[in-house]
Amino acid sequence: MARTELESKEFYSIGEVSKLCNVSKKALRFYDEIGIISPDKVSPSNHYRYYSRNSLLDLTIVKYYKQMGFKLEEMRGLLNSEEYREMERGFLVKINELQDEQMAVNVKLTSVSDWYDLLVEAQTVIENDVREVSVKFIEPQEYGFMDQDFIADDREAVINLEWTDYLESIKNEITGPVNITYPSWRDRLDGTCKKMRIMQKLVFPSKPEHQIQMGGEMMLSCYHIGSHDTLRETYEKIEQYAANHGYKLAEDSWERYVTDCWTTNNSDMYVTEVRIGVSR
Repeated sequence: MARTELESKEFYSIGEVSKLCNVSKKALRFYDEIGIISPDKVSPSNHYRYYSRNSLLDLTIVKYYKQMGFKLEEMRGLLNSEEYREMERGFLVKINELQDEQMAVNVKLTSVSDWYDLLVEAQTVIENDVREVSVKFIEPQEYGFMDQDFIADDREAVINLEWTDYLESIKNEITGPVNITYPSWRDRLDGTCKKMRIMQKLVFPSKPEHQIQMGGEMMLSCYHIGSHDTLRETYEKIEQYAANHGYKLAEDSWERYVTDCWTTNNSDMYVTEVRIGVSR
């Protein structure tokens, strides 16, 4: 239908409005039902609905409100409002609502992206059989943490119900790999370890007492592929490397669980990075 023809029409049938504005007839009937936009004329003989050109323009406004995320019930109040102050309140409520939604989506996106990165890291380690000891500087990073009594069962330690309860109590969430540090790697291997510290990156800003900085030092690092029951092999490999290259190992150790029981039930696919600080 040409524009000149459109402009010359006084009223448009519901079918014409549906086609011109790309809005279904069902939606138009519902808009009428809830008082958003009603037909300007209804034929008494056949009950056909007819809309003025001004109603077509109102439909364009409704579509834009919909784009902004307003529900139909919210639109009704805003479209009928004659006070800016009332409209400001409606828009401020929507801004706060959308900011909450944006934060929730950002949390999900961060968590999924971090998990994806760990899967890629683990796959690369496994495909290239990366098991050599390396010396590297670990960048400092803030972690949420919790000191605990040693948990011998690796699944219990990594999934860690106590840690989950603690995070809920401080109203925070975590992302990235589970990290566990032990005050003595020798005690860890001998089975005499009494304490451990679980750490993960926090999603939301937190109080200083809920965070600890780790890294900022040179460490020996070595990936371990497979069950945690055989981690001793990697620790011994690090110990031998330190002896061969004149390094002095720190007392504590850091296990970074790239993939574990959170990711797969197949322990042969576990990838763990063991880190121990070194000095000359």
